[in-house]
Amino acid sequence: MDTVDVRGPRFGAAVTTAVLAAVLVTSGWALLAWQALCFAVGAAAGVRHSPYGWVFRTLVRPRLGPATETEAPGPPRFAQGVGLVFALVGLAGYLWGPEWLGMAATGCALAAAFLNAAFSYCLGCEMYLLLRRAVPVRGRAGEARRRRDEHPGGVTGDTT
Repeated sequence: MDTVDVRGPRFGAAVTTAVLAAVLVTSGWALLAWQALCFAVGAAAGVRHSPYGWVFRTLVRPRLGPATETEAPGPPRFAQGVGLVFALVGLAGYLWGPEWLGMAATGCALAAAFLNAAFSYCLGCEMYLLLRRAVPVRGRAGEARRRRDEHPGGVTGDTT
């Protein structure tokens, strides 16, 4: 099973925090559009293929030691989708109004990104796990997938 080096999404969250803070300071819808694109790629292709995942994989991770902790790719990918929704709502607010909607949606995304970057607490990942527990799973394969998503620690494989 492919897993993700937990430092990769956390690095992406730190960059996202800086980008979203700049959006709030400048009301820069173009910068928010860039962040929305990053979220979209992360949600569609996985965090390792997002622009910030690429930067981590090629420039940052080689300077760090090997991954000591990994996680399943599903929760961070879902979190990217949640970020995309907030970024799109923010874009709508900045482009078509009201501007407070853009600021509020951007602020919510900023708060979530900051929690991940500073404290390694991913709100989107936690939402993913809660939804997985709430939705019934059929068969052994589904149950194994649920256990893997809830307890990925110690799993090795291709990491970001």
